[in-house]
Amino acid sequence: MYYIANAVLLKIGYKVGDKISHKVTADALIVFARDKLKKELIEKYEDVKQDALDLMASKADSLLESLDFEREKRSKFQYQMDERVKKSKSLTSLERAKQFVFELKKLL
Repeated sequence: MYYIANAVLLKIGYKVGDKISHKVTADALIVFARDKLKKELIEKYEDVKQDALDLMASKADSLLESLDFEREKRSKFQYQMDERVKKSKSLTSLERAKQFVFELKKLL
């Protein structure tokens, strides 16, 4: 940690001397690098935050789409399918319903 901290300080133009170098390194890092670290972490947070928001929006859209697929399938299922197809479609519907209920319970 000491050596990487000194490397960072050297890169930004500050060379630590020999006297109480560990303490000077720690203090200099706070003075010269804290704001740079903070800015970089905030930028990374913003990137990750946007990715998370995009993922949540996509999942919400997918859940609502599942509900719509199942609504349309219900009509076909009831009147137009043979038993073999009904079983396959039923399993898909069951998995979608489980996921839908799981996510919506979080809203309660």
